[in-house]
Amino acid sequence: MPQLSTQPADFLLSSYRYTVPSGQIAQYPAEKRDEARLLMLDAESGRIDHGRFADIQTLLKANDVLIINDTRVFPARLLGHKASGGKAEIFLLALPRLVAPGQATAMALVKSSKRPKPGGEIFIGDALRALVEEDVGDGKLRLRLFFPPHERLDELLARCGRIPLPPYISRDQERTEDRGRYQTVYAAKPGAVAAPTAGLHFTPELLAALVEKGVSIGRLTLHVGYGTFAPVRAEHILEHTIHSEYIEVPEECVAAIGESRRRGGKVWAVGTTTTRALEYAAALGGGELKATRAWCDLYIYPGFQFRVVDNLITNFHLPETSLMFLVAAFCGRERLLACYETAIQRGYRFYSYGDAMAVYR
Repeated sequence: MPQLSTQPADFLLSSYRYTVPSGQIAQYPAEKRDEARLLMLDAESGRIDHGRFADIQTLLKANDVLIINDTRVFPARLLGHKASGGKAEIFLLALPRLVAPGQATAMALVKSSKRPKPGGEIFIGDALRALVEEDVGDGKLRLRLFFPPHERLDELLARCGRIPLPPYISRDQERTEDRGRYQTVYAAKPGAVAAPTAGLHFTPELLAALVEKGVSIGRLTLHVGYGTFAPVRAEHILEHTIHSEYIEVPEECVAAIGESRRRGGKVWAVGTTTTRALEYAAALGGGELKATRAWCDLYIYPGFQFRVVDNLITNFHLPETSLMFLVAAFCGRERLLACYETAIQRGYRFYSYGDAMAVYR
């Protein structure tokens, strides 16, 4: 894919600022996944078309390959109380690690009226207790979780925890539908604290229709971390330090991409997470995509040379975020902002439960 030319404004945080009316920040998913709206950008001509997400099948061709991220969001929000009775909320930053029967360790953020100190305890439900072992800085605490040895920790979290919806989705209480709709239909491997939202629009029927058309499906895993929400504070975006997330790019995924290339097909990445994982695996391979298990800290911004991904399916992202930088690297910042302005004028819904865009060549 040809590298886009850059300009000084591409590296200024304020150049990624836009305002979306609060009524267009999606609070609920579309009634049917693939009925969400789809903005389609031809990155070569600049032409913008509009449709429904199901129309994505008109863009993918036989011999193309669609790469999806099969991470699964786990119930990372735990509501409890301290020994004093005061409320406390734990946000697990990753799946807890079992260290002994009935015990696990976890890194977490804790919200309460008074920050708990090492030795403090938080009680969640009737079967889970969290002991603060260490304050590791940057707002993070190391916890040791205690629970009945006969209990499965994943089942306990499912019972006691909540799906960690983004803060711009207002919920007094978790809705039953969130447990299913804030997951992709192909979610398989627990470990994410946020959904790879571009994939939320696919249905089993749409995926089957693509396969019948001759499109192959490749799977990888990137466990979306809390860092995806981290604000960019540096005005010059090159001064920002990107977060790390665990990835697995299996040999089957690499082979599917290789076969598609041999047949003249294109690589479609579903989301920024998939894009980061593929491009990082290629970078580790010296430009050649190879099976990879690693912690990905690839920072993609304008000027980046994409080695693997030809076309991108993504959602509309929050302003001044690293996710916007990645999409701008793919299609150009000014063109991206023009798409966002068009989407706002046409009443598209934004962010995690919102509508989607496809950038293709």
